[in-house]
Amino acid sequence: MLSRRWFSLSKAHTFLIRMLTSSSSGSQVFQNMEEGHFPIHVHNVRSRLREIVGASTNWRDHVQAMNERKALHTLLAKTQADLPPRKMKDSYIEVILPLGSQPEIREKYLNLQNTVRFGRILEDLDSLGVLICYTHTKHEATLRSPLSIVTALVDKIGLWKQHIHPDCDIKFTGNVSWVGNTSMEVKIHMLQLLDGIYCPTLDATFVMVARDPENKRPAFVNPLVAETPEEEEIFKEGEKNKIRRLESSKASLLKVAPTADERNIIHNIFLNTLDSRTMSFRSRVLPPNSVWMEDTALKSLEICHPQERNIFNRIFGGFLMRKAYELGWATAYSYGNSRPYVVAVDDIMFQKPVDIGSLLLLSSKVCYTEKNNIQVRVHSEVYDPNTRVHHTTNVFHFTFMLEKEIPDVFPKTYGESMLYLDGKRHFDSSMKEYII
Repeated sequence: MLSRRWFSLSKAHTFLIRMLTSSSSGSQVFQNMEEGHFPIHVHNVRSRLREIVGASTNWRDHVQAMNERKALHTLLAKTQADLPPRKMKDSYIEVILPLGSQPEIREKYLNLQNTVRFGRILEDLDSLGVLICYTHTKHEATLRSPLSIVTALVDKIGLWKQHIHPDCDIKFTGNVSWVGNTSMEVKIHMLQLLDGIYCPTLDATFVMVARDPENKRPAFVNPLVAETPEEEEIFKEGEKNKIRRLESSKASLLKVAPTADERNIIHNIFLNTLDSRTMSFRSRVLPPNSVWMEDTALKSLEICHPQERNIFNRIFGGFLMRKAYELGWATAYSYGNSRPYVVAVDDIMFQKPVDIGSLLLLSSKVCYTEKNNIQVRVHSEVYDPNTRVHHTTNVFHFTFMLEKEIPDVFPKTYGESMLYLDGKRHFDSSMKEYII
C-alpha cells in the first residue's frame, strides 16, 4: 500500500507515460523488437550504449578505444546555454524484458524460489538509466557522444509487489525528469504483463552525472523544459529531491551529532542492556529475543574481472548493486530465518569507481529492525594488496520485509549505535514513501 504523497506523484508520471506512448497492451508491445525499433529489447541496451560511446566489445582493444574518445573534447559545450533544451518526451524509452514470450532468457533471471532475481533487475535499471540520459543529450550531428555519463546515486527504488513473476513479460519505461547543470534525475517505472494488462511493479529514481570523454571533469548537459502542468510537477519534485539530498548530507551522523531524540534512543538501549546484577557500565546483557549487531555480519570477496566492466572500462555499477543486494538479502535471510522480500532501496552513493582487477570487499550488517521489517547496510570497499590500503566505494541500504516477526537488533559500541540510528533514518524515510 502506497502513501498518498507517493501516489499523487506516481499518478502524474503515469499520465505523462500515457501521453508519450499508446502501446499499453501486450499485443502492441512486441511489434518491431529488433534493434533500432521501438521498444528496445533489454539485451540491446548495453550494445546501444557501446555504440553511443564507441566502446570496444573486446577487452584487449579498450585502451585504443579510450584514446580515440579523447579527441571528442572539442565537441563539449562551453556553457549550458550553448545546448538546445529538451522535453521529457525526447528522452522517453521503453525496454522489454520478455520473460514470458522468450523463455530462453528466463533462466538468467530465476532464483531458487522460482521468482525473478532482483539483483538482475538492478543491473537492467542501471543500464537503462544511462541510456535515457544519453538519449536526452543526443546530438544528431555526431555519431559518438563526447559525454561520459555515469550513475552518481540511486535515490530511491520502491516495489509495489512482493513477487515478480518469472514467466510474464516486463516493460521498463523511463525518461529524464529533472536537469541541473551537469546532472540529471531519471524516473524509471517497471510494469509486468498480467492477464493482458501491464501492472505497476517497481519505481526507481536515479541521479546521473555527465563528465568529459576521459571521465575526469564535469560536462554540461541539455536543459529540460516542462510542457504540461504534470511535467512541471515532476520537475518540481526533482528540485525538492535535490534539496532533500543536500539537507540529508548536512545532517549525516558522520558530520554532526545525533538529535536529542536520537540520543535518548541510544541511551535507553544502553540502559536496557546493562546487567542489573553488577550495575557496571562495562557489563552488558541481551534482552530476550534479541541479537547483538556484531553477530549479524556477513562478508564476501569479489575479484573484478573484465567481463563485468562498463562502457568506460570500470566495473559496472549494476554489478556492484547486484552483489551488494544478494549479500544483503542473505544477511536478512540468515537473521530472520524466513524469506525476505525487498521493499525499498535508497541512498546508494557511488563514491569511487572500481577498477578492473580490484579486490572488492563487501560487508553486511543488520542495523535496524522493527516488527517483521529489517534494515540492512552493505559496505563496499576496494583493497589494494600492494599498498594494503582500503577505499570505500559504496554504501548500500536495503529495506526488507519478512514473513514473521524477527528478533530486535542491539548495538554494543558507539559506532554500532550510529549505524543503528542511520538505519532507523533510512527505514523511516522508506516509511514516508511506503506503508509496509
